[in-house]
Amino acid sequence: MTAENSGIERIESRTAQIGGGISVDRVLPVRQRRRIGAWCFLDHAGPARFEPGQGMLVEAHPHIGLQTFTWLIEGEALHRDSLGNEQVLRPGQVNLMTAGIGISHTEESLADQRVLHAAQLWIALPPGKQEIPPAFDHYPDLPRWSEGGVDFTLLAGSHVGRTAPTRVHTPLVGMDLQSPADASVRLALEPGFEHGLLVLEGAAQVDGQRFATNELAYLPKGRTELALSTEAGSRLLLIGGEPPTDDITIWWNFVGSKSAIAQAQRDWEAGSARFGSVRGYENRRLVAPPVPW
Repeated sequence: MTAENSGIERIESRTAQIGGGISVDRVLPVRQRRRIGAWCFLDHAGPARFEPGQGMLVEAHPHIGLQTFTWLIEGEALHRDSLGNEQVLRPGQVNLMTAGIGISHTEESLADQRVLHAAQLWIALPPGKQEIPPAFDHYPDLPRWSEGGVDFTLLAGSHVGRTAPTRVHTPLVGMDLQSPADASVRLALEPGFEHGLLVLEGAAQVDGQRFATNELAYLPKGRTELALSTEAGSRLLLIGGEPPTDDITIWWNFVGSKSAIAQAQRDWEAGSARFGSVRGYENRRLVAPPVPW
């Protein structure tokens, strides 16, 4: 990460692997910046190409203290969880799973698919909400509009009078921006939020600074707008929220205090009913690594 004179920070992704051998570009967390608002994890998957039957496969694994937020751009994926939900996610849709006290789930490409392009994010639940009952919601219809040659989809929170239906527990925003042709807009920002703008495809100029694919522009709170220019065929993801003041740990698939995470690790390894089981994956569970503290 490097600092720019305008106060914009550049965060570069690192490569990671998810189930099925799919490579992702991991943007959050990084050592210099663990969260942007309540957003505490961001993977950009793809566009990955593969033969039918060889796509993403993430076997049963647990979560606590967070919401998983999946925005699908291309391909189709199947979500299953320990609450009994089975939901196919298609392009332009969001799956939002609330872990709370504990849940387990699987994610996989459909057997006939040849491509996966998605953003996978986590939202840290705030104090008082970290142990709420688990839940799952699917959102096929989201607010969409066009302005200045940019097509907008509001994924979470509110923006200039529009509000997404996604059920979150802290003030934040998530938005997809796509420009079929070269475009320039002035993008309104909530001054009480810090923001991150990730280039998913193509390239963009953020206040005159060029950001390439899988680079994120971090903007501290206090801004009311930014000047944005995008190249033809570009796609960006905007996330933001109130700067966090609570102290949490992000470890493996868990978010919370160190003691809560250690207990969750023991419960998962013991096969506790806390996390239930995913039908068809009772004996196909990821192994939790030892807690390092």
